[in-house]
Amino acid sequence: MEKRKNFGAKGVITPLPVLIIGTYDENGNPDAMNAAWGGQIGPKHIRIVLSKHKTTDNIVLKKAFTVAFADAKHVVESDYFGLVSGNNVPDKIEKAGMHVVKSEFVDAPVIVEYPLTIECKLLSFEDDGNGGAVTGEIVNLSAAESVLDENGQIDLGKVAPIMYDSTLHYYRVVGDIVGKAFSDGNALK
Repeated sequence: MEKRKNFGAKGVITPLPVLIIGTYDENGNPDAMNAAWGGQIGPKHIRIVLSKHKTTDNIVLKKAFTVAFADAKHVVESDYFGLVSGNNVPDKIEKAGMHVVKSEFVDAPVIVEYPLTIECKLLSFEDDGNGGAVTGEIVNLSAAESVLDENGQIDLGKVAPIMYDSTLHYYRVVGDIVGKAFSDGNALK
């Protein structure tokens, strides 16, 4: 049996998706933020923990946001969205060479270069004074046709979403198929 090393109360849950949160401010200017502490909590809801940022203010103001899945093709831009505040660089999406269109479903931008985006309306924001937990209802999922398979379904291998490795501070690609869900375990029945 392999020996194990204890790290104490340090939490590492992986993979952490690299989520790009899109919002509009009070003047209709688009903003994007890189976040890793979030995920889907059921078929129609998403929850993201965010520290206090322009993004959290925009979410509360507009009651809407988008969540794009950062991909291998846009690692530099995605990292930039986590390094620069929209309070200091109001045109950071443009500076990153990215483009937006307004969501048809919520008052938030869709960053067109990211091939997979969830569009959400705000259900709740639990403010802890330093930011808080954002819970959104998913009202639409849009995908670029380039990431669809021959049956018109989303192929994550084509999306090449990235995850944040919080132990080594790297971005890693998700995509290889290693098994079939709700099927492979039948071999043990």
